[in-house]
Amino acid sequence: MSLKSEIKVRKKALIITYYWPPAGGPGVQRWLKFVKYLPDFNIEPIVYIPENPNYSIVDKSLLEDVSAELEIIKHPIKEPYRLASFFSKASTDKISKGIITETKKQGLLEKLMLCVRGNFFIPDARKNWIKPSVNYLLKYISENNIDTIITTGPPHSLHLIGLNLKERLGVTWLADFRDPWTTIGYHKQLNLGKRAQQKHKVLESKVLNETDQVIVTSYTTKSEFEKLTQVPISVITNGYDKESTGNLELDSKFTMAHIGSLLSKRNPTVLWQVLSELIKSNKSFAEDFQLNLVGSLSDEVVSTLQSYDLSDYCNNFGYVSHKEAVKFQKNSQVLLLIEIDSEETKCIIPGKLFEYMVSNRPILAIGPQDSDVEKLIRETNTGNYFLYDNLEPLKNTILKHYNAYKKGELQSHAMGLQKYSRKALTKSLAELI
Repeated sequence: MSLKSEIKVRKKALIITYYWPPAGGPGVQRWLKFVKYLPDFNIEPIVYIPENPNYSIVDKSLLEDVSAELEIIKHPIKEPYRLASFFSKASTDKISKGIITETKKQGLLEKLMLCVRGNFFIPDARKNWIKPSVNYLLKYISENNIDTIITTGPPHSLHLIGLNLKERLGVTWLADFRDPWTTIGYHKQLNLGKRAQQKHKVLESKVLNETDQVIVTSYTTKSEFEKLTQVPISVITNGYDKESTGNLELDSKFTMAHIGSLLSKRNPTVLWQVLSELIKSNKSFAEDFQLNLVGSLSDEVVSTLQSYDLSDYCNNFGYVSHKEAVKFQKNSQVLLLIEIDSEETKCIIPGKLFEYMVSNRPILAIGPQDSDVEKLIRETNTGNYFLYDNLEPLKNTILKHYNAYKKGELQSHAMGLQKYSRKALTKSLAELI
């Protein structure tokens, strides 16, 4: 047998994504890491991205994870957010980041922008990239012998690129949903008319039933989608990767850190109330306590912190690079994970949860009942989960953590984390491809 016949030919997989370095934020991490490890499983990834995207968050440090050998192909995109910024850059930036003001507090311009976004850009503001991408990729796929394509959303308009390519070329198509489509919480804030709501559902159904394989990040989303399609659905969660941060010392203060944005509805008044009461009733706690918020804050969150007299104890660092975020995770005494208290958010598993898990710091999470996050935290023994009305249990746990901190004994006792490593998760993806 010749050497050539013994060498297994790598399978090519074309990944169609909007978010790619230097874009920052959680939407980048998932496929950046999959692409990093797919060659280890004999799959050659090729990445298709916009040539001139309008990223609201930039993190150039993520470029270090992009292999020089990776083939990246690009095609121009027309960005409506870039045009909208001429009218109101602040409102446009907030909407593109997912920060939507409560309906009753929205100004006329923001209401108008949300109405246009929801009813005229279906499924989303990148819809105008569908047709030129399909025309460009039809030729590329045929000329480069690619038989597997993967689309990842949001933006869910990218799934419509996959749908068109599937219909035209008959390629194998995997549709990856990092978030749900029509049941995502912010849909209710887009002022959708009946026509727009129906069109979203029709497109969602078409994608779910025409793709060869659905991939989701949570078990709740899988259950929801199983009511809409007979196509196989696999759960591949987000995960953690090995991060080189050197030797980091824990903060000397009793720091509680939240990494990521705090939107208008992700505003845990129960936590602010508990912290305010502890500060006023416990002098030692007041001297040691510090709240670090790393990421975008809505005006409502800032206002609520002020109303509970927490501003003097709060450091708002804004958005930082992923490397800096990891340092905050490993330095902090306690890590906060906050999710909106609603039925729609039970399926949301933030990517940062897995990085929290391997930081060796206890997690304090607040969210809706019976969420996937609650199950994961309990399964891995990485922290405590509370509902929005669990005031006394929350206060007791924070005091317990504080007393352990004073004794130098505060840490996490995680178990069973290996299956959430990025490489292990990529192996599951490779088996589907």
